[in-house]
Amino acid sequence: MNLSFSKSHRYYMYGKAADMRKGCDGLSGLVRNEFLQNPLSGDVFIFLNHRGSLIKLLQWQGDGFAIFYKRLEKGTYEIPQINCSSSGMEISSQQLLLILEGISLLHIRKRVRFQHDFVHK
Repeated sequence: MNLSFSKSHRYYMYGKAADMRKGCDGLSGLVRNEFLQNPLSGDVFIFLNHRGSLIKLLQWQGDGFAIFYKRLEKGTYEIPQINCSSSGMEISSQQLLLILEGISLLHIRKRVRFQHDFVHK
């Protein structure tokens, strides 16, 4: 998987602990049943284990699924605040990069910038 971050993709963080034994089929089932999304959309779906030390990213790349998997030897990934009634949330590519780098999202403040909203197809 070419791990690059782009504003042309959408990133969805699963709000519960995922069973990291799941592969492409099991994770795509979570995308369908929990996110109510199409796993073939090309969007990136992010899953963490209950301790926050394992992360998996699932993405359909046109001809098959790709999984990025990383186990931390020390420390944990931060899970953003997710609404209790929701099984997940959309995050930005910048937030995902900060999570992977181990930077606390609670202490990051983004300065005001103009943002043109566009419709993602």
